[in-house]
Amino acid sequence: MFLAIVPLSSSHPGLAQHPTPAAASTALAFSSPKQINAGVLNVGYVEVGPPTAQPVILLHGWPYSIHSYTEVSAQLAAKGYRVIIPYLRGHGTTRFLSPQTARNGQQAALALDVIALMDALHIQQAIIGGFDWGARTAGIVAALFPERCKALVSVSGYLIGSQQANRTPLAPKAELAWWYQFYFATERGQAGYQANTNDFNKLIWQTASPRWQFEPATFEQAAVAFTNPDYVAIVIHNYRWRLGLAEGEARYEAVEKKLATSPAITVPAVTLEGDANGAPHNDPAAYAAKFTGKYRHHTLSGGIGHNLPQEAPQDFAAAIIEADGLAK
Repeated sequence: MFLAIVPLSSSHPGLAQHPTPAAASTALAFSSPKQINAGVLNVGYVEVGPPTAQPVILLHGWPYSIHSYTEVSAQLAAKGYRVIIPYLRGHGTTRFLSPQTARNGQQAALALDVIALMDALHIQQAIIGGFDWGARTAGIVAALFPERCKALVSVSGYLIGSQQANRTPLAPKAELAWWYQFYFATERGQAGYQANTNDFNKLIWQTASPRWQFEPATFEQAAVAFTNPDYVAIVIHNYRWRLGLAEGEARYEAVEKKLATSPAITVPAVTLEGDANGAPHNDPAAYAAKFTGKYRHHTLSGGIGHNLPQEAPQDFAAAIIEADGLAK
């Protein structure tokens, strides 16, 4: 079932600059992430809320960080949820355990990182939410490991892709929106991103969320995640892999074959979209059929862009609670 719902009111895109007292308290946890060995990584993550409560795993995108969820996590913790926000591979305090491990950013690798983290934390099942890379990763976990995902919240809906699908050219206007993907395909692009990481990422923030008037301190807080020694390698590999310009790893081949079939998502799900999302994204009607379980969609008004959890934290937190309700 597809429900296109526009709220009567929505969080203004500038509100994330002014955290609530609960969010300010939660922010203290973000200053000292926990660390745990999980799979090929030592994962840096923040955890707030009661340790025995319903787990919620929130996944950030590119070029963002765990700080996209500072306010969301405070609101969910106040509602009694155990909220876990990991740095993705190549970000923040997450590190590879071995220098020999490939710095691989393909979609299957990121998804299995989440399963490894859940195993390390002894979490059998969680509500999983995300945007951008995080939404794709959450969607893969929901599609291929539904027993591990109680419910899903995904910004911009169904983002699972494949190298085969990405071989099909898009219309020129759509290709233009992916300019950075083609830039990253060149050695000049890799060198340019290495030399100008923060300026590049700030430009993406501005174009992906054109009405979000974020403070310099907001960006600087997130930019700490971009100093990871593997950051550029992971980003470049992710986009080159999508275009078939970089090899994946054999260990993920079976997973990628399943993802290439565009599997349906059967778990209860809520999808979100901002009315001012400047990043490439599909119309919600284009992916509604991929969600075959209990399903709702909300398009948020008020100038909400791509970094939806940080721009509209109340709406994202409400979607997590709504998805949990659909699962009951």
